[in-house]
Amino acid sequence: MKKLDKELKHIGKFEEGIQEISRGNLKFGICILFLIVVGFFSYTHVAEPGSQVFIVLAGLLGAYMALNIGANDVANNIGPAVGSKALTMTGALIIAAIFEAAGAIIAGGDVVSTVRKGIIDPSGMVDGLMFIHAMMAALFAAALWVNLATFIGAPVSTTHSVVGGVMGAGVAAMGLSAVNWATMGKIAASWVISPALGGVIAALFLALIKFQIMFKEDKITAAKKWVPILVGIMAGAFAMYLTMKGLSKLWKPGGEVILLIGVGFFVGTWAIVRPVVAKAAARIENRRRAVSDLFTIPLIFSAALLSFAHGANDVANAVGPLAAVVSVASGGEMGGDAGLPMWILVVGALGIAAGLMLFGPKLVRTVGEKITKLDRARAYCVALSAAITVIIASTLGLPVSSTHIAVGGVFGVGFFREFLANKRKRERLEEILPEPSAPGEHKGRAEALERLHKKQEKARRRKLVRRQHLTTIVAAWLITVPLSALMAAMLYYVISTFL
Repeated sequence: MKKLDKELKHIGKFEEGIQEISRGNLKFGICILFLIVVGFFSYTHVAEPGSQVFIVLAGLLGAYMALNIGANDVANNIGPAVGSKALTMTGALIIAAIFEAAGAIIAGGDVVSTVRKGIIDPSGMVDGLMFIHAMMAALFAAALWVNLATFIGAPVSTTHSVVGGVMGAGVAAMGLSAVNWATMGKIAASWVISPALGGVIAALFLALIKFQIMFKEDKITAAKKWVPILVGIMAGAFAMYLTMKGLSKLWKPGGEVILLIGVGFFVGTWAIVRPVVAKAAARIENRRRAVSDLFTIPLIFSAALLSFAHGANDVANAVGPLAAVVSVASGGEMGGDAGLPMWILVVGALGIAAGLMLFGPKLVRTVGEKITKLDRARAYCVALSAAITVIIASTLGLPVSSTHIAVGGVFGVGFFREFLANKRKRERLEEILPEPSAPGEHKGRAEALERLHKKQEKARRRKLVRRQHLTTIVAAWLITVPLSALMAAMLYYVISTFL
C-alpha cells in the first residue's frame, strides 16, 4: 500500500510538471504571436523607403521591453494589495492591466526625449544610422536585463535599465566624453534616496497607525477618528501625484494649484469617508485585524491609481527609444524630441498589460508576500509612501525610482515591525525577570537579559523580514545601470557590424 501511495505521488508530480510546461509553452506562444503582430504593424507604418528593417526591429524590441516592464515593474503597484488579501491575484491583475493600458494611451507623454534624461549628447554622433544603432542596443540591453531580473525574482527599475543602456551604447559609439556624468551621479544617488525615503515614510505612517489606533484599548473609537483622516491624506496625495505625473500630458498646473488640489481632495474625502467609517466600525470587533480591514477600499483605489500613473510615465521606457528610432529613420533630427504616434503608445500599453497578465504574478508575490507579512494597514502605508515620496522628490528635483520607493516601503514597514516586536519583547522580559536584591545580582540579571534579548532578536528578524530577498534585490539594484550599460555596449558593436 505504501509503495502504491509513493507511485501515485510520483505520477501526481509528473502531471503537475507537464501542466506547468504546457502553461509555459502557452505563455511563450502568446508572446511570440504578440511580437509577430507588432512586427507586421511596424512594417505597415514605415514612412521612408529603406528604413523598414530598423523600424520593424525597433518595434519588436519595444514590444519585448513592454512585456518585461509588465512582468516586473507593475508588481510594485499591486503587490501590497495582493499580499494583504485586499485583492485576489486575478482581480489585481485585471485592474492593473486596464489602468496601466489606460494610463499609457490616455496620459502617456506627448513627447519623449530621444536621449533619455539627457544621458548622452547625440551631437557627437556621425549620422542618423549610428544613433539608430545606439538606441536599438540600449533598448535590447534594458529588456534583456529586466527579463533576467524577473527570472531571478528581483524587482528592478526599468528606468535605470534604459538609462544604463543609453549610457553604454553612447560610450560605445562616441566614447566616455559623450556621457553627462552629472546626471549619472544624480541617478546613482537615487539608488539610496528612493528606497530610504519610501521606507521612512511608510514606517512613519505605520507608527501613526500603531500608536494612535492599534495599541489603543478602544480601537473602534480611535479608528473612527483616524481612518477618515488617513484616507483623506491618501486621496490628497494621489490627487497631487496624478496631477504631477499621471496627467502631465493633459494638464500642467503650477505648484500652488497642485497643492490646492491636494487639500481639496483631502477635505472632500475626509467628509465623505467619516460617516462611512463610523457605520462600518459599528459592525466590527475591537481587534487589530478587523480595524485593518477598514483600509481595503483605499488599497484597491491605490492599486488602480498607481497603475494608471505608472502606465502614463513608464510606457516611455519601452517606446521612448522606439519613437526615437522611428523619428530618425523617418528623417527627424537626432537631438530633437520624438513625438509618440498612437500606434507606438498602443504597442507599449498592450505589451505592458500582456506581460503583467502572463508573467507578473511571480514578482507580485515577491513584493506582496515574500519580503514581509503585510496586512491591509501595512499595505496602505506602502501605497501612500509611494505617492508622497514621488511628490517630495519631484518638488526637490531629486531623481527617484518608483520601483525602489515601493520596495523600500515594504522593507520600511517590515523593519519597523521588527523593531517594535523586539522592543516590546525586551520590555516583557524585563518585567518577568525579578529585580536584583543584592549588588552582585545586577550583573547576573543584565547578562541573562542580554542573552534572552539576542535569542528573541534573531528569531524576530528571521520571521519579519527575509534577509535573502533584501540581499538579492539590493544587489540587482546596484548592478542594473552598469550591467545594462555593458550589455548595450556589446550589442552596439554587434548591431553596427551586421546592420
